[in-house]
Amino acid sequence: MITKLLIANRGEIARRIIRTCKRMGISTVAVYSDADESALFVKEADERVRIGPPPVAESYLKIDAILEAAQQTGADAIHPGYGLLSEHADFAKRVRQQGLIFVGPPEAAIAAMGSKVEARRRMSATGLPIVPGTENALASLEEAIEAAERIGYPVMLKASSGGGGIGMQIIRDAEELKKAFAGSQARAASYFGNGDLFLEKYIEKPHHVEIQVLLDRQGNGVHLGDRECSIQRRHQKVVEEAPSPLLSAALRQEMGSKAVQAALSLGYEGVGTFEFLADESGNYYFLEMNTRLQVEHPVTEQITGLDLVEWQLRVASGESLTFQQQDVHFHGHSIEARVYAEDPVRGFPSPGKLQVLDLPEGMEGVRLDFGFQSGDTITPFYDPLIGKLVVTASTRAEAIQLLQKALNTCQITGIKSNLPQLQAIAKDERFLQGLTDTSFLTGLSLNS
Repeated sequence: MITKLLIANRGEIARRIIRTCKRMGISTVAVYSDADESALFVKEADERVRIGPPPVAESYLKIDAILEAAQQTGADAIHPGYGLLSEHADFAKRVRQQGLIFVGPPEAAIAAMGSKVEARRRMSATGLPIVPGTENALASLEEAIEAAERIGYPVMLKASSGGGGIGMQIIRDAEELKKAFAGSQARAASYFGNGDLFLEKYIEKPHHVEIQVLLDRQGNGVHLGDRECSIQRRHQKVVEEAPSPLLSAALRQEMGSKAVQAALSLGYEGVGTFEFLADESGNYYFLEMNTRLQVEHPVTEQITGLDLVEWQLRVASGESLTFQQQDVHFHGHSIEARVYAEDPVRGFPSPGKLQVLDLPEGMEGVRLDFGFQSGDTITPFYDPLIGKLVVTASTRAEAIQLLQKALNTCQITGIKSNLPQLQAIAKDERFLQGLTDTSFLTGLSLNS
């Protein structure tokens, strides 16, 4: 078993990993930038190492500095969290080349799923249905126009190496494609070091549904159910729940079984998430696979009783799963609300001093995964996520009632936050009925 873990991340996910490590008796090392010197995750780790100034390119993305910190502290494993270097195949490779354990899948699987074009090809070969689109990177604007006419507008122009909504643009006719193509290539090259683009059919108002999988090195794999993630802004999730109100038990099992088989075909190990677009007729299409822990993993933990970070650490240490698919049971309903430091109307980040962060501590059925406390400063250098409020109850209706109560007891001052938006979501009639497609927020009134 791992004895000392370096966490190559920050904020709430670093605290989350530390919490499981403390329970398992694993020592932790935090790496931090100058902007995070006083952060909670730094204080809570057993050891801490400064790795650079605030910009991520000079700190949290500096592979050499992170590996040096691991060597300096005698860590025997590195957990990448989510975002940052978590899906960087070369990082995983270099960690292992240094003789350390990388808490994640093999670099070959990360690389295969990191290319959206390659992922579509590989997953289609396993039998997963995919959204109609181009099979290879687009060589030119002319090829893109021809492909779009073949697929049928509207289409989604996407960066092959993109993620989190960055590098995606809806295209509704040839003129829009002509205007967007060169700029999208340039942005993709700038953000991801790869200017390759591809096209997918844009499906209007779909549900965004995920399947969580867990596999060990011995070839055993299970799915841990699904998550509904349709409430998004700029293709980034705001509210997630498990299970999805859209899926039947039979469809959940079908999607889960196919996802496990697809993961096995990659030689995958650890936790991973398959993302799908789904409709109310039972049709679903593979979008991408996230080869890491998801931000929204708590809702899966709440309804399965499993600690996904613990199983990441156990699998990375070479342990086998101690249960099979028939042993995975789902209990109740769980909803996660992401609390962001941002303007609830315009969606722009709102850095500054968090004068008051008053949360429903100790409220039954409420889990709080937060990276900050009152008096902390939200800097402009990183993602504006403050934390996640997660509620769990016996039924979806009861979970929604608890969500409304928990959100209404929160108080955030000193900065703008999306708390008013979350409160509006929790009482919106469409949400109450489970009608949460990806266009949900465009019809949301903060005064509803």
